[in-house]
Amino acid sequence: MNVEQIYTGCLAHAAYYLESNGEAAVFDPLREVGPYMERAAKNGAKIKYVFETHFHADFVSGHLDLAKKTGADIVYGPNAKPAFEAIIAEDGQEFKVGDYTVKTIHTPGHTMESTTYLLIDENGKEHGIITGDTLFIGDVGRPDLAQHVVSDLTEEKLASHLFDSLRNKIMPLSDDLIVYPNHGAGSACGKMMSKETTDTLGNQKKTNYALRADMTKEEFMKELLTGLTAPPAYFPKNVLMNIRGYDSLDDVMARGNQALSPEAFEAAANETQALMLDTRDAEVFAKGFIPNSINIGLDGNFAMWIGEMIPDIKQPILLITDEGREEEAIIRLSRVGYDHTIGFLKGGFKAWEASGNEVDSLERMNASELEAHIGQQPMVIDVRKKSEYDSEHVLEAINIPLNQLNQHLAEIPKDKPFVLHCAGGYRSMIAASMLKQRGWENFKDVRGGFGAIKETKVPVSDYVCPSTLL
Repeated sequence: MNVEQIYTGCLAHAAYYLESNGEAAVFDPLREVGPYMERAAKNGAKIKYVFETHFHADFVSGHLDLAKKTGADIVYGPNAKPAFEAIIAEDGQEFKVGDYTVKTIHTPGHTMESTTYLLIDENGKEHGIITGDTLFIGDVGRPDLAQHVVSDLTEEKLASHLFDSLRNKIMPLSDDLIVYPNHGAGSACGKMMSKETTDTLGNQKKTNYALRADMTKEEFMKELLTGLTAPPAYFPKNVLMNIRGYDSLDDVMARGNQALSPEAFEAAANETQALMLDTRDAEVFAKGFIPNSINIGLDGNFAMWIGEMIPDIKQPILLITDEGREEEAIIRLSRVGYDHTIGFLKGGFKAWEASGNEVDSLERMNASELEAHIGQQPMVIDVRKKSEYDSEHVLEAINIPLNQLNQHLAEIPKDKPFVLHCAGGYRSMIAASMLKQRGWENFKDVRGGFGAIKETKVPVSDYVCPSTLL
């Protein structure tokens, strides 16, 4: 069966392309729809349907642009109420894509409209299931997101629905079906997703904790709801964009793809109060950057940290990137709904520097320098996740996870030195740039993070010490 997974690592997202006999369908497309259209054109196929498994929270789907540009019908499962024209399928409804059949299986739980699509080949053999966020490899979708949009949909209600969907709709299916989930490891839509992005349903029945045959509903709900962390703040905003609609990516690109001279860039920053976002590598940024800019590097979990650290999804943004990566940055911002880039610095930071404008820098230290000050080192602030910190951390270090930095600024001293670190240096530079922007000066960032620290003789604890703040 001709089904292709199109995986995007920075979002841990999988879209799917299905083609048969000149017709094609796309499942859960990303915002930039060109690659799907090019894929269809390559084989002379027409995209007939855009299937959505649910209203996504972690990214803005490309369903509207793809339907507009190809004439395809958008399909959702039962209970979906989009603000645009779409087919709302009934449970069990079938759609033909060439000689293939796509059958709707309503599987509420992650959200109430969540739907799994059963793929049936030209011979009537069931091939696989596109599960969205209902079933992952090694995990299932978290049931606590919908309540941030509809308060009555509590996590307990949705967890109960998810148990029933898995037992009554998914587990009775054939063991040899291939499971095609919407996400893999690294996504915030689940807790324990595998790095593998496909598997057989039979193997998942053996290895996925949520599919244990002897599990009661109460046991399932307890295991599913234990350990859930707060979802990123941008999730509900992306859900609403996916329900209500959004600007075409073409318009977003036209607005953001404006090359600005250093003088025009500075004027725009002053006139609009736009956020100056520098997407270069952390080490390069530390050596020199535009004062008051923040660093979230493209070569990392860029979209996720944009969503975590920039509260206003409508925030005007001015970009500083490596030359040639401006469009990439605009697209990746748009994937999580940040559609208000208003321009980029032509020639990048080098042009700013060459114009004689003011430049700032951040001080970094090697782990060996921290080791040299054992017994007298300054306060150490660890910005990794609490689970990482709990596993192992610098003795007496304080834990302020990066995604909670804005809520804990009052706990970070301005009158004495401190050291920042994360696992490898990416997250701590985000924190360092944001603290610098807010007026902190007397601190250093550890190059290489905790990975480098572990190679020194800096005392490390494998238990949670009393100085943990969070």
